[in-house]
Amino acid sequence: MKRLVETGGSTLNSYGEIRDWRKTYIKDVSTDHDKLNSFHDEVITATVECAMANVQSERGDPPAPFAFFLMGSAGRFEQSVYSDQDHGIIFDGRQEFEDYFLALGKEIADGLEVVGYQLCDGKVMASNPLWCQSLHSWNQQVNVWLTEADWTSLRHFSTFFDSRVLIGEDRFLEEIKQEALTIIHSRPELFVRLVENVDFIKKGVGVFGQLLPGAHREQSGKIHVKQTAFFPYVNAMRLLAFKEGILAPSTLTRFKKIKPEYPSMHRFEGYFIELLDFRLRFQQDVASYEEAHLIAMEQLTKEDKKELKLFMKKGYELFSDTKKMIDNECSAWS
Repeated sequence: MKRLVETGGSTLNSYGEIRDWRKTYIKDVSTDHDKLNSFHDEVITATVECAMANVQSERGDPPAPFAFFLMGSAGRFEQSVYSDQDHGIIFDGRQEFEDYFLALGKEIADGLEVVGYQLCDGKVMASNPLWCQSLHSWNQQVNVWLTEADWTSLRHFSTFFDSRVLIGEDRFLEEIKQEALTIIHSRPELFVRLVENVDFIKKGVGVFGQLLPGAHREQSGKIHVKQTAFFPYVNAMRLLAFKEGILAPSTLTRFKKIKPEYPSMHRFEGYFIELLDFRLRFQQDVASYEEAHLIAMEQLTKEDKKELKLFMKKGYELFSDTKKMIDNECSAWS
């Protein structure tokens, strides 16, 4: 099978070669959000195609059409220099085909780990039967998550919704998302539960306007930028995507699509764009995934701190406005 990514006239045929290529060139794109995420897509695609070739050599061709999709920051096109794995598989065929696609999912996860993408602690990977299912089973799974509507089920659903197909049939993922939105809009009370599911925001700014670094272990003296600054924007835009039927997973795309209906919400887009650039400025010397979302207080100048506090403040404001809007509309529906 032909590799997607070629460099220097030679094809990348192994995980080791892809890993070395990633290490060599990622620095060149590490200061540009779009170029960095496009590069991640190329590296992951090359790895998945290598995994597909390995599985095909042992088990033959895939027994059914399928889609390999990304979730989390990769799904939203918001990866930083280092990232863990969040991915799944949808196949259109009989349940007995599951063994083949689970084997493919495991090969992909193992390959991505070699290349430099840490295994997901929560096992949100195509090697896990929960995230590798037939199209029919996926529709049932999403229905179950939304019917149960407990904290874990809705967390799984939100993770799933921030997804895009990297290789394979886009229509599979679109069908499942459309069915999910139909269920949500037929049960308005789900909007309240979805808000509650992401309502806890780790505060990054204290009552006196000071930044609040972590106090334990590796987070001691450091700001967790993902939890304190990114999540309010990401969660608010996902909630509006549910409400407006937006299938696109990217936070920036969601901002653009809600502009006509919610200009007051759209005004926060610029802060999110600046936050993406701000994060990359402090990742040039990061050496591991664990460090990727942490910024040491000692690295921040007075101006940096002022800028970061503004990003946090605007994120909290956006989420608060979104929550109030949904609460008011749900009250009107009841």
